[in-house]
Amino acid sequence: MARFAIIVAGGKGNRMNSDLPKQFIEVGGKPILMHTLERFYQADASIKIILVLPKEQISYWQELQTKFRFEVPVLVTAGGDTRFQSVKNGVSLVDEPGLVAVHDGVRPFVSLPTILKGYEIAHFHKTAIPVLDLVDSIRHVTDDHNEAVNRANYRLVQTPQVFQAELLKNAYEQPFSELFTDDASVIEAFGESITLYEGNKENIKLTTPWDLKIAQVLMTE
Repeated sequence: MARFAIIVAGGKGNRMNSDLPKQFIEVGGKPILMHTLERFYQADASIKIILVLPKEQISYWQELQTKFRFEVPVLVTAGGDTRFQSVKNGVSLVDEPGLVAVHDGVRPFVSLPTILKGYEIAHFHKTAIPVLDLVDSIRHVTDDHNEAVNRANYRLVQTPQVFQAELLKNAYEQPFSELFTDDASVIEAFGESITLYEGNKENIKLTTPWDLKIAQVLMTE
């Protein structure tokens, strides 16, 4: 069964306090995005990688490919005004039956087992979402009240989120909703149940200067 990976990289660097979009910030000698793409290529070189970037960033990405002699085969397409539209644009390039992983471009520390296990589970269950147990206490907060809740009933959600291709295509034909915070929420709204599996703790999303400090440490391990 064919394997695809849609890597969504639409960041602008605001929370990084950087003029450079966060996916292009260098960590470990190359842009964050390149590390992410290499992870999928290392996991399975047959994965067809689709990179979704803001239209105005595509030419800069091409310059970076030349500068860093980046040779991982990637099909690039322009994103939309929302993450929903960007993923939908990427999904439109999935041209055969198979499995599709959707991953954040600024999660360069996803482990190879996490990637491969997602495809394996989605092959049998149509969906596969990596999650982590919570270790901190959490509280439910409303405008005028807050209360403790059982953290055992909650999970932290990561990417890649892997789906059967036809299911993902059909789900993204739905009208956009503000409730669509990730691909699993789109699939769930379409009526499909979600299968969870254990992710890896290092698979953090790099969005702040503090995250970059952690990334520098992880790169040396």
